[in-house]
Amino acid sequence: MNVHRIALTMIAFTLVLALVNPAQADKYTDTIAVYKKSDAVQPFFKNAYGYAVFPTIGKGGIVVGAAYGEGQVYRGGKVTGTASLAKMSVGFQLGGQAFSQMIFFEDKRAFEEFTSGSFEFDASASAVAITAGVQAKAGTEGATAGASAGPATGAQAEKGYHKGMAVFVHAKGGLMYEAAIGGQKFSYKPKQ
Repeated sequence: MNVHRIALTMIAFTLVLALVNPAQADKYTDTIAVYKKSDAVQPFFKNAYGYAVFPTIGKGGIVVGAAYGEGQVYRGGKVTGTASLAKMSVGFQLGGQAFSQMIFFEDKRAFEEFTSGSFEFDASASAVAITAGVQAKAGTEGATAGASAGPATGAQAEKGYHKGMAVFVHAKGGLMYEAAIGGQKFSYKPKQ
């Protein structure tokens, strides 16, 4: 079977996975609650200027990979707008994965950079994992992290802001060899 056909099938599967969410009273509130259980993330809720929440990001690939998710951006506990995340990548990767992601903004500058309409993490960007079985690196460039015992702990990594942002992921299922978030592109639409 043609590698490109397989890749396109995986991309389509990824997009369907990202768009089909189980019925929830409020997927954003539920996702935030998961992150608030993590000792590693709690300080960010107390001190962040704002944050973005992506309840489900679907990611998959065979050589060519893709990821997609939709989220909301918050400032002062109120929704300021919506954001979408997209990523295409080429290189060694195999499998599919569903995860949630939170991005914390340290200050107004970082918040405005993200909400400027179009933002992209650089190639070395990665995240701190707050669930067992996932290896990642902290921040958007730099420090390393291991896996924790679960979403209620997450005290496994050097954590802090890098370039004004801190990123955390929580794996929901699937198996994926590549854990970096570098190359994720975001678009932002202010709340009307």
